[in-house]
Amino acid sequence: MSMNLPKIQEVKDLSRIERIGAHSHIRGLGLDESLDPRTNSQGMVGQIEARKAAGIILKLIKEGSLAGRAVLIAGQPGTGKTAIAMAMAKSLGEDVPFTMMAGSEIFSLEMSKTEALTQAFRRSIGVRIKEETDIIEGEVVEIEIDKSVTNGGKTGRIVLKTTDIETQYDLGQKMIEAIIKDKIVAGDVITIDKSSGRITKLGKSFARSSEFDAMGGQVRFVQCPEGELQKRKEVVHTVTLHEIDVINSRQQGFLALFSGDIGEIKSEVRDQIDAKVAEWREDGRAEIVPGVLFIDEVHILDLECFAFINRAIESEQAPVVIMATNRGITKIRMTNQVSPHGLPLDLLDRLLIITTKPYTSDEVKQILTIRCEEEDVEINEEAMELLTKIGTETSLRYAIHLITVSNIISQKRKSNEVEMDDISQAYSLFIDVERSKAFLRDYEKDFMFSEVDEDGHNVDNDNNKKEETNKSENDKMNLD
Repeated sequence: MSMNLPKIQEVKDLSRIERIGAHSHIRGLGLDESLDPRTNSQGMVGQIEARKAAGIILKLIKEGSLAGRAVLIAGQPGTGKTAIAMAMAKSLGEDVPFTMMAGSEIFSLEMSKTEALTQAFRRSIGVRIKEETDIIEGEVVEIEIDKSVTNGGKTGRIVLKTTDIETQYDLGQKMIEAIIKDKIVAGDVITIDKSSGRITKLGKSFARSSEFDAMGGQVRFVQCPEGELQKRKEVVHTVTLHEIDVINSRQQGFLALFSGDIGEIKSEVRDQIDAKVAEWREDGRAEIVPGVLFIDEVHILDLECFAFINRAIESEQAPVVIMATNRGITKIRMTNQVSPHGLPLDLLDRLLIITTKPYTSDEVKQILTIRCEEEDVEINEEAMELLTKIGTETSLRYAIHLITVSNIISQKRKSNEVEMDDISQAYSLFIDVERSKAFLRDYEKDFMFSEVDEDGHNVDNDNNKKEETNKSENDKMNLD
């Protein structure tokens, strides 16, 4: 006699997905206490002089000695300019505002260029506001949460203690949801804001650290609070001037920050906010935190933007402006004026310039090894040597792109390790810039609107030179 057994469905573990970005492996500048760069540290490799210069600037920013200054990171493509800026952002911490934008964003936003830059500047200036509030702070001894049979609602209680006292509190529906969301258990040290009911998890108690066998590096242990459970504590909030601008210029208040409907903000609103912040500073209730504004591809900006930056960096409330460019001596946008890096000379005179240099073969190999670890890709030594050679002869970015592609190719043949054949196949499937140029030269007649003549000269450049020659000759005839 056969029995119909119930089918047991497979239960899959749900894990948080973390996106791996181009600079997700960077944790900081990789400097020691004397600001000397380590060879390979915190995801940063090479660029010793540039990283040391960035470390000095970072120290000045933390001391508040570099507010209202500007820095230019200049170097060839793929030499780690954005990586250095990202490392500085990681080293500054979350409390210091760091705004990153590309020069092209100024022209793509539905507002004037000066308004877009003003918002970027004010987004990079923090206001640290201090206020006193009544809180309950203690170590969790016990949590009980019961579900009502009749209406399905939840009720509960929590027992908190300090080194001197232990008290029981009833929990409301919102507080129960917060406890479940933050996974608060016995042994955690928490604070409860009496006015809002907001629960903040400070860490786990040292007294019960022996109960936790395996803990991750992100777990923080704190001492059990002393004295009374209820106390008055100074709470510090850091917001940016731009957030205050948006809240006070829109009817929906702080919800405008989430709706995206920011638009242009009137100068009168900003003047009133600046006056109020200055009043808070005099009363000791707030302080200004100059942050960092990073503008990548700064050569895309025009003279109007450069003139605004010239004036803005000299104002009292100005962040540290860090710019990056890969241009040499070229024309300033929308002008015929040629200048180093495509920036006006009067702005260059105000900048501290950091240069980056091409990576050596050993440094390329170290970077590729770090990227393989970041992307969880196993690769053998022969494949790594080939990938390093490709990165040295083509570009580092191209070699990094081949890591994921080669890993997928190896998985298709049921292998857990990338081998040299996988790299070769990825190299043949996806071409680099130089091979793309060669392909276009070989088949240029088959493409539409080719702007290169049979001798390989750019047609537009030749026409522009002819027009300039004709114009100069006409001007000379008019003078005669």
